[in-house]
Amino acid sequence: MRFRKLAGAVALVSSVALGGCGYLPGGGPDSRTVTVWLMQDSVSQGFLDRFTESYEEENPSIELEFVIQEWGGIGPKVLEALDSDDAPDVIEVGNTQVAQYAESGGLRDLTLESMRDLGSEDWLPGLAEPGSISGQQYGIPWYAANRVVIYNKDLFAQAGITKPPKTREEWIEASEKLDGDGRQGIYLAGQNWYVLAGFIWDEGGELADENGGDWQGALGSPAALKGMDFYKELQALGDGPKDADEQTPPQTDVFAKGDVAQIISVPGSAALIEQANPDLKGKLGYFPIPGKTAKNPGAVFTGGSDLIVPNKADERAAGIDVITALASEKWQTDLARTMSYVPNKPALARVIEGQEGTAAMAEGATQGRATPNSPHWAAVEAENPIKPYMTAVLQGGDPAEEAKAASERITAKLTTG
Repeated sequence: MRFRKLAGAVALVSSVALGGCGYLPGGGPDSRTVTVWLMQDSVSQGFLDRFTESYEEENPSIELEFVIQEWGGIGPKVLEALDSDDAPDVIEVGNTQVAQYAESGGLRDLTLESMRDLGSEDWLPGLAEPGSISGQQYGIPWYAANRVVIYNKDLFAQAGITKPPKTREEWIEASEKLDGDGRQGIYLAGQNWYVLAGFIWDEGGELADENGGDWQGALGSPAALKGMDFYKELQALGDGPKDADEQTPPQTDVFAKGDVAQIISVPGSAALIEQANPDLKGKLGYFPIPGKTAKNPGAVFTGGSDLIVPNKADERAAGIDVITALASEKWQTDLARTMSYVPNKPALARVIEGQEGTAAMAEGATQGRATPNSPHWAAVEAENPIKPYMTAVLQGGDPAEEAKAASERITAKLTTG
């Protein structure tokens, strides 16, 4: 799953343009080429150059060829590649896409490698869990990103709030102090369903439950309804629209006006806010979404990428070795510092110390989760009955009745795709 929205036709960029081969080490008479598909904007050119030069120096018989893909339309393209006789050796995929690709039968089972060489017991759950299907590990966690609370330090100071809240109760109290006198305590759009998911998980609920391979929507459980109750309480402490998501209008534009105390977004949104209102530069702070107690932050949806190996790849063993390198501490550290990502293991969070937004994101990632690990979940998101359910409840509808109707629509999608 990604936090960027990219459009346009799929672009193939040659490895020569990326610095993946040609002028770097490798390319001898007995060399083999390992082809790696990466997604647009996942890594910088500098990171690719450093990784390629280092890897080819250590593995002189290997040439790396990176091919860049756009997110738009990537699902059918990957499925086609998995079924072809010209499959790439490694593919970066959204963490929540792994189940769909595994169902095709075209992925190599990487369970042994992940347990033996990659320290799978230490991975972030929000990346590791969606990569595991029926106990078999098909996706190797690469990097993560999740939402945090971005806040206006000046507005917090004016309200007499000296430190960020650590619990839901403290968060509500702070937001109540911040709301009023021309300020919004928090701007939370009514259909920000990823945020709702975290509140539901905190209560012990699920978006959907699996029973013997059958999936059913679960928004009507007592725990899930408690999550919606908290969302409604928090959302009321601002003027966010009840019938729109965070992009309508873009919440960063609303926050940039200077009268909103908080939004829930990825840390990278701060750059958009500062671009829209340079007066806010240096005045933005970050904290993890608070949990029910101060012991742990709140649950969050973890987006990010896993790395997979097609069964039909010509260089499967070499591809696994490339993944091992990309998932290693050395290159996880480089990637996290270069791209402000959360590394694939909580123990590596220390490498981003000093980056306030990324550090808050890494703390929240320890409680990260992914959407239900069904190969048909993409069909749910395409229609997304969760959004109108949220609007109906926020506008006064009966939560139990609305949850039952939305859950039935989720079940239908998970059954038929």
